[in-house]
Formats: sequence, structure tokens, C-alpha cells
Amino acid sequence: MAFTTSLQPRLLSSFLGERVVQSAASPLQPLHRSGRPSSKDGSTRVPRALSNIADILFNKRNRPGLQSNKRKPLQPGKVSPRRPVPSHVMRPPYVNTRQSPGIASGPEIHDARGVQCMRASGKLAAEVLSFAGSLVKPGITTDEIDQAVHQMIIDHGAYPSPLGYGGFPKSVCTSVNECICHGIPDSRPLEDGDIINIDVTVYLNGYHGDTSATFFCGDVDEDAKSLVQVTHDCLQKAISLCAPGVEYNRIGKTIHDHADKFKFGVVRQFVGHGVGRVFHADPVILHNRNNERGRMVLGQTFTIEPMLTMGSINSVIWADNWTAVTEDGSLSAQFEHTILITENGAEILTQC
Repeated sequence: MAFTTSLQPRLLSSFLGERVVQSAASPLQPLHRSGRPSSKDGSTRVPRALSNIADILFNKRNRPGLQSNKRKPLQPGKVSPRRPVPSHVMRPPYVNTRQSPGIASGPEIHDARGVQCMRASGKLAAEVLSFAGSLVKPGITTDEIDQAVHQMIIDHGAYPSPLGYGGFPKSVCTSVNECICHGIPDSRPLEDGDIINIDVTVYLNGYHGDTSATFFCGDVDEDAKSLVQVTHDCLQKAISLCAPGVEYNRIGKTIHDHADKFKFGVVRQFVGHGVGRVFHADPVILHNRNNERGRMVLGQTFTIEPMLTMGSINSVIWADNWTAVTEDGSLSAQFEHTILITENGAEILTQC
């Protein structure tokens, strides 16, 4: 089904400004650098045209894993002050400005030195993520996870990329339960049965490494485990097809096809992106079926980061202008890797 330009959803990468892109048979639209959404009532509803169809097809609100009396709706906690970074640590250019740099035009393609730097930043990001995941247990706060992540990153001479990006106040994103992405670490303790996505990006020697994973907290129910496993599998299937000359739109088709088998929704509003010397660059990587043009190039680095839901794929943005939660309170999971396109396919840079 074709959608008119006026119904096109905004597609937001982790920490991107808005970009409208081609979906179904609609024409390709230009990039808009208009920053993040805002609303008088403190929340913003993302356009619904695409996601309504998914809800009709799968009627996911009848699934047992949606918001219930067993799980309290996520509420914002207290956010601690911004943590300092030693002066000797190299900072990305956007630090200390509140303007989101948006997306840099052109892909991130690297020479031999650039590839080695990307491997180093990716390796550190993976190690930090693994450490952060080991901290997940009932009772720990997401602010305590942020503190530990922050310390590990600066101890390795790197900068936590989210800190100060467009005013983001913390060093890592912690997205619990119905939070799709961009959760701000705060005073809320994790509870038994929660799932939490931890999104780590480090800036090391002038290059960003970006990765995330969803972890179980205590005893998690089978529906949540299934959502997390299928999301992980979607990422792996998408990475397996990547190679020079492959069309980017095959990523979205592969993810969407696999998610459909389990009747999970695929979030459209948040996308993968080129990454390297800049935090966000072309190409925009859609995780749903699409007609985007463009092919992968040898030596290129970008992220794939599918977000799946048990229910509605629409998001509501909290008053902090960052935290994106499912509008029906259903669970969401995400996994992400930074990959390098090589002669033999794709090398996962953010893998321990």
C-alpha cells in the first residue's frame, strides 16, 4: 500500500534529527534537520499510518505479554547530575552544545588505519556492554549502571558518546520494558522480571563504536524471552546477508519477514545509521520493508539495530524529549551491532 508524503512517519536514529524516507511505493523525501519532537502536554505521538496496518493484521493487543497488572507502567525517576570526563580525554565536536548534529551526508568508508581504529572502538564498546550486562539484577538502579559504564569508558581513555549529544544528560541509554530506546538512566531500581536494553557508544581515538543488547533481570516470563530471542535473531539474519553490492533494503525485508513469523511488530521510527568518525552518517538503515535505494560498499561501517514490540509499534516521547515508549505499554526489545563491509561479507566490530 502506498502512503502520501503527508502520512510518512519520522524516522529517528539513536540521537538523530528527523528524516523522511521512502516506504512502500512513495517517493523519496529529503532530510529534515529539525531536532527532536516537543509537545505542550509533555509527550509526542509518532504518526500512526504504517503501524495501524500491523495492529490490524496481527491484533497484538490480545497477546498475553502486553501491559498488565503484574507490571507497573514505567515512570521517570530522579536523574543525577552529569558526570565529569577528564580533560585529557578526546571529545567529539558536538560536546558542550545542545544542537543535535543530525546526520552527516555520505557513508563512512575507511582506509586501513580507519579500519583499525573502528575495530578498537568497537571492541571497547563490546567489552563495556558485556560489563554493563553483568550488573543487571533486581535492585540495581539504571543510574548505578550509568556510573559504572561511565567509569569504565573514561578509564580506557575514551569518551561516552551519548553524553552531551544534543543535551543528552547521561553516558549510556537504559531502556526498560516498554521503553523502545533512549531511556535516560535514573533512580528507578530494576525489578524481577524486567527486560532492559543497554545501548553503549564509545568515542576512542576519534572513532565511534556503537552497540546494544537486551538483558533479562531475574525471572523473566516466556513471552518476554521469546521477544528478546527473536529480536536477536533478526539482527543476526540481517548481518549475515551484508556484503559489497548488497542493497540496503534487504536488511529491512529480512528483519520484517522474521518478525512476522512470530507476530511481533517492527518499529519504523528509529533506524540504523553510518557510524565512524561521526556518530551518525549515511546510510539510513530501515528495519522494516522498504524501497530505499543504495548498495553496501567495501570498507563501509554502519549499524543495524532492530527494535521489536509485542504490541503497537507507535511510540510516545516523554517530556524529557528522549525516552520513547510504546503507546500501549507493550514490551520492546532491541539489539545492535556496528559492522564493517569486507570482501567476504560483514565483520561484526562490536563483538567480544
